[in-house]
Amino acid sequence: MSRFPAFTLLAGALLSLAACSSTAPLSRVSPAPADALVAPANAPNDNLNAVLWVQRSQEYRASALQTWKLAAAQLDAALADGNWTALLPEEGGKHQSAKLKPAVVVDVDETVLDNSPYQARLVRDGSSYNDATWEAWVDERKAQPVPGAVQFAQAAAAKGVTMIYISNRTAAMKDATIANLRQVGFPVADDSVYLGLGTPVPGCTEHGSEKGCRRQLVAQNYRVLMQVGDQFTDFLQVEDNSLAARDLLLDKYQGWIGSRWWILSNPTYGGWEGAAINNAWSLPADLRNGAKREALEVAR
Repeated sequence: MSRFPAFTLLAGALLSLAACSSTAPLSRVSPAPADALVAPANAPNDNLNAVLWVQRSQEYRASALQTWKLAAAQLDAALADGNWTALLPEEGGKHQSAKLKPAVVVDVDETVLDNSPYQARLVRDGSSYNDATWEAWVDERKAQPVPGAVQFAQAAAAKGVTMIYISNRTAAMKDATIANLRQVGFPVADDSVYLGLGTPVPGCTEHGSEKGCRRQLVAQNYRVLMQVGDQFTDFLQVEDNSLAARDLLLDKYQGWIGSRWWILSNPTYGGWEGAAINNAWSLPADLRNGAKREALEVAR
């Protein structure tokens, strides 16, 4: 029996009414409903432990270092194999060739740049993500590198591998993002290696925050050896952002993880959170919280 029987019937109806589309949210983080924008600074906050873990735990830093070190150890083998590609066939993988320049495609936020100070501000202020505060943070250009990311990128560049940054930061954030990347040590060959949200791709229409068209654009000029990100959508298109569908994707492509695809831990936001509440971001905060509780697997 559920630990929250009264909630189940109410939330079931509200979730079906309030759910957004089955795809992941358009924003870099989950959209904040109006009732969640401001709260007492010392009120319970879902992100407190998550942000604290990213900023203060040795385990987070060790996990990030482990991912980047293992990816670096795989790079020479990927370079040597002319048939190796980290792109799915439908996104250009079937056209990859050893004649193309080698590249590694990386996401930006929580993959190479750590935005936990922005998240910490939200926790401190009792507020939630919104476009204005996020744009202001990006413009500050203060994000520091995720542990191990700069070392990987510099080692890859030394081997002649181009780093490609596909981000759901907007195309308008290109200058600030490139400046931030460069100032903390990431190799940025030129402005063309930053592909932000809204980058036009001839013959391909991108919906919302999907990255498939941009991956196809990269495939025209580069052989993609690896993809690195913190979300499933950094590697492939997630058409149905439900827990069941995401489980099937993981089962189908788990052989790619740790060889072609490398994933960083991000407990602060992501498609997983939306999937757990049926993408019903318009629900009031207390009902979203109840839906998360319902998604827990509780020992009987």
